[in-house]
Amino acid sequence: MPGPSRRTLLSLASATPLLRAARATAQAGFPNRPITIVMPVAPGGPGDVLGRPLAQVMSAELGQPVVIDARPGAGGTIGLDYAARQRPDGHTLVIVSNSTYAIAPHLYTMPYDNDTAFAPIALLAGAPSFLCVHRSVPANTVAEFIALARQRPDSITFATAGIGFTSHLATELFMAKTGVSMLHVPYRGGAPASQALLAGEVNMNFMEAALVRSLASTGMIRPLAITSRVRSPLFPDVPTLEEAGVQGFESATYWAMIAPAGTPQPILDRVGGIALAHMRRPETQATVSHAGFIPIAGDAEAFTRHKAADTALWGEIIRTRGIRLSS
Repeated sequence: MPGPSRRTLLSLASATPLLRAARATAQAGFPNRPITIVMPVAPGGPGDVLGRPLAQVMSAELGQPVVIDARPGAGGTIGLDYAARQRPDGHTLVIVSNSTYAIAPHLYTMPYDNDTAFAPIALLAGAPSFLCVHRSVPANTVAEFIALARQRPDSITFATAGIGFTSHLATELFMAKTGVSMLHVPYRGGAPASQALLAGEVNMNFMEAALVRSLASTGMIRPLAITSRVRSPLFPDVPTLEEAGVQGFESATYWAMIAPAGTPQPILDRVGGIALAHMRRPETQATVSHAGFIPIAGDAEAFTRHKAADTALWGEIIRTRGIRLSS
């Protein structure tokens, strides 16, 4: 087959500077319209605690409206599939949890390549959760709850944000370490799952601190333990699961910002700089800590390393527990 003609090569050579100039112009003009932050989870959950204040800061810094677009479902992959198909020019960003970037690949047939479809921007924060029960459950400690679950195998119900979310895997880990068996009731997001516990539709839920803080005062739910290795200053009297006798237990939901692959690096750097500066402000750290998060503010490289380690960790739990979407 003959190679490209001299005219074609000259045409391509002349076009290359034009393409570079067009790309530079697009970067220089960013943003030139409203920015959308896709949240692949139900509105009203912990992601909003991080996402909405950050959207306000970005709007002020960039001079354009920044709107949150919640697109839950399928372990977060519906929202990310949508985001992956948007123009990679910085006007579509994503705030996503490890339920989607580290867990969903082990459970779903991915509509996008989890390794290449997105560019990392920042690792924002982590959030341990609390083992919470409805007030009707006759257990005031983890030991009493375990004893109750052993007496009633498969009759104690637990809510989750959906199959494969961290609230689900935390419960699977809990059952594996304690030998109890409970009935899974998945919901479409952390907020609906927490509301189900509040209403007494289910007996138990691993609930993130942002929700525990707002709901515990109702007296309808009771936190028995936290999933981190240290106690929370929000609930200093609530022990860790390890202190409560469940050895080696640790779990958290991590939140990060990403963008469609191909987004120009100067735009990623600009957005990442705003996000990291916001997360590193003492007032932001105080606010998110008060909401039950652990502020991290890690750059793109830190997120990439974390994503690889977390993907391997949850993949092992999914395999050993035989978790499937049909379960």
